[in-house]
Amino acid sequence: MAIRGAPLTIVHEFHKPPYGGGNQFLLGLKREWERQGHDVACNRLGARTRAVLFNSFNFDFAQLRDWHRNGVRMVHRVDGPIGAYRGQDDSLDRRIWELNQDVADATVFQSRYSLEKHHEMGFEFRDPIIIPNAADPALFRPADRLSDPGVAGVVRLVSVSWSDNPRKGADVYRWLDEHLDFTKYAYTFVGRIAGSFRHVRVVPPVDSARLADVLRQHHIFVTASQNDPCSNALIEALSCGLPAVYLKSGGHPELVGSGGMGFSCAEEVPGCLARVVEQFNEFRRGLQPPSLADVAQRYYQVMIRA
Repeated sequence: MAIRGAPLTIVHEFHKPPYGGGNQFLLGLKREWERQGHDVACNRLGARTRAVLFNSFNFDFAQLRDWHRNGVRMVHRVDGPIGAYRGQDDSLDRRIWELNQDVADATVFQSRYSLEKHHEMGFEFRDPIIIPNAADPALFRPADRLSDPGVAGVVRLVSVSWSDNPRKGADVYRWLDEHLDFTKYAYTFVGRIAGSFRHVRVVPPVDSARLADVLRQHHIFVTASQNDPCSNALIEALSCGLPAVYLKSGGHPELVGSGGMGFSCAEEVPGCLARVVEQFNEFRRGLQPPSLADVAQRYYQVMIRA
């Protein structure tokens, strides 16, 4: 039975999906905490609140400072560095670090890449720990019957991004649109991307339930985003049983492990795809996406730590 009141609070500007990865993950984390029997409030302090999880920098800093002074444990969820994946200077990352120094008791990074990249920039955060994101298993799960691309005839590829920032991989997807053998491959892009394509089918952003259905209709996930600390889109695809062909950048290698192949430039992608198709079941057996139940428990342990 859940404790009465609101012992946990999440501070985040929530949006109705489809929206960015942090929003998707925190919605799933809230549902999983509630499923595990915890009371969870959003953007308000309950009478019995024990700890607050605040995300990145989108919050009322004065309010957080007051809550911290009242003895509530403050846990800061940090991604980025934002300057690395947005291609900007580090002023916003410095602001996040300054806020962390002022009010945080502990910090959750979503990948080792993110933690170490901040260290390289000279930013040391309060009591850091690494906990990856995870997808909601009620939505993102493998198909009941997994198809083999060797039997299907045409190998179905899919990419996903809610942002049209060029660093999300558009140049690689355009190269593939021009150079892949589309007698062997069918390619779907879901989300936002600038420009048009000759062969790649572009599907506008869809909600999580529809996205999960789309992912399960494909064989291999392709992602070319740069310096992405912990791609929710990648985790959702892995959770749906799709091996990944990914740019060797950011947290991608940590998430995929032996469940796919990495590339350094667009010209390497066709070879990676051929290898994954050839050894498809082996790569699929290598999939080990993070469990939301486990991730939620690890977050909870950080939240209630004395």
